[in-house]
Amino acid sequence: MTDFRKGISRRTVLRTGLAGIIATGVAPTIFTRGAFAQEFCNMPKGETVTLGFNMPLTGAYADEGADQQRALTLAVEHLNGEGDGGLIPHFSSKALKGSGILGKKVAYVTGDDQTKADAGRDSARRMIERDGAIMICGASSSAVAIAEQALCQEMGVIYMAGLTHSNDTTGKDKKRYGFRHFFNAYQSGVALGPVLGEAYGKDRVAYHLTADYTWGWTQEESMIKATEALGWKTLPPVRTPVGAGDFSQYLTPVLNSGADVLILNHYGFDMVNSLTQAVQFGLKDKQANGKDFQIVVPLVSDLMAKGAGEAMKGVYGTSNWDWQLGDDASKAFTKSFGAKYGQPPSQIAHTSYVQALLYADAVERAGTFYPPEVIKALEGFEFDGMGNGATLYRADDHQCFKDVLVVQGKQAPANPFDLLEVVGKASREAVTYDPAIFGGELGPDTPALC
Repeated sequence: MTDFRKGISRRTVLRTGLAGIIATGVAPTIFTRGAFAQEFCNMPKGETVTLGFNMPLTGAYADEGADQQRALTLAVEHLNGEGDGGLIPHFSSKALKGSGILGKKVAYVTGDDQTKADAGRDSARRMIERDGAIMICGASSSAVAIAEQALCQEMGVIYMAGLTHSNDTTGKDKKRYGFRHFFNAYQSGVALGPVLGEAYGKDRVAYHLTADYTWGWTQEESMIKATEALGWKTLPPVRTPVGAGDFSQYLTPVLNSGADVLILNHYGFDMVNSLTQAVQFGLKDKQANGKDFQIVVPLVSDLMAKGAGEAMKGVYGTSNWDWQLGDDASKAFTKSFGAKYGQPPSQIAHTSYVQALLYADAVERAGTFYPPEVIKALEGFEFDGMGNGATLYRADDHQCFKDVLVVQGKQAPANPFDLLEVVGKASREAVTYDPAIFGGELGPDTPALC
C-alpha cells in the first residue's frame, strides 16, 4: 500500500487546500498543533515514543553514569503511571498525568558514552538512526554533552543535557536543540567565592590542578575570577588528563610551590583519586605562609564524597541539588528513588530525572512532538516543585537559573550517605548573568529528517 503521507508537501497543501488533504484521510496523523504538515526526525507513529539515554557507564565518570541510568529508568516508570509518581505530583505544571506522553507509552534505549566525546556522539547517533529516539538525554562530561548537543542540532532531535558544568555548554557552544538544567562553572564561582573568603581570608595563594578539557578550563577560569576578586593570588595552573588515575606527579610540585590552597578542578573518579592522594601527601596537615593549607573542590557530588571518604571532610564545593533538602519535592524524589534502589539519589540522578520530565511536560503543553513547538514550550518556561525552588529555563541560552548550593564535607557523618552538608546558598538572582558574556548563537529550530 502506498504511504500517501510521504507524498504530501507544502506545495500540495497550497494547491489543494486543507480540505483536499483531509479528504486523503491522513490529516489526523500529520496535523498537530504547530506541526505545519511536516514530518520530522523520528516522528512517533505507533503506540510508543522512544527516548534515548546516553550515560558514561565506563570511564572516569562511570559512577555518575550508573546513577543517571537509575534515575532515567525511574522517570520513564513515573511518566507511564507506574510507582508513586515521584516528582510529578509536586511539579507546578500539571500537564503530566502519568499516561505516557501525548497518550503514547514511553519506551527507552540506552548507550554508553564511555566518558569520551566521540563515543558519546556515535552512541547518540545510533540511538537516533537505529532506535528511533526522538529525544536524547545524557552525559556527565561537558565534552560529551557539547558533542551530543551539536549532533542533535544537526539531526533535529532535542537534547536534554545531564550533568554538564562547563560555561561553554550554554555559552559559545549553545544550540537551539540543547537544554541544560544543571548549573555552570561561572555560577559555582559566584556561589563559592564569598564562602571561601569568609572561611580562609583574603590573603591566599592558590594552585589549580585542572582537568584538561572544556569543563576544567571554564571551572578554572571561573574560580580564578572569583578568588582573585577576594584578593587571592593564583599560581600558573597545571592541566591533567581525564582518567589519569595517579596524580602524584602533579601533586609533588604543590608542596614547594608557595601555595596555601589547592583547588582541584576534577570530577568523578579523577576527583576521588586526586583528593585522596593530596591528603595522603599530607597537604591537609601542612602549613604554608603561616596558614593551615586548604583544599577546595569546586564541583562535588555525594558519589564523589563517598569515594573520597575521610579525605572529603571539611572540603568546600558546590552542588546542584542535595538529597537531604527539606522541601516536599526533594523528600518525595529521595523517597521514591530510595525505595527502588536502596540508596539516596545523587545530583546527576536528580537533574537527569528532572530533564526527562521537563521534556515530556513541554510536549504535553505544546500538544505535539514537533521539535520547534517543543522548543518554544521550554524557552522562557518558569517552574517550581522539582527540588530546586523557582526555576527559569532562559530563552536566550537555554540555561536554567535557580539557587546554587554551597556544600562542605561533614566531619561526623551520621550514616554512609550523610556526607555533605549544605552550608550556604547563592540566590537565583545572584547567579544570573548577561548571556552575552559567553557568546555563541543558538541557531535555527529548523526540523530535520533523520
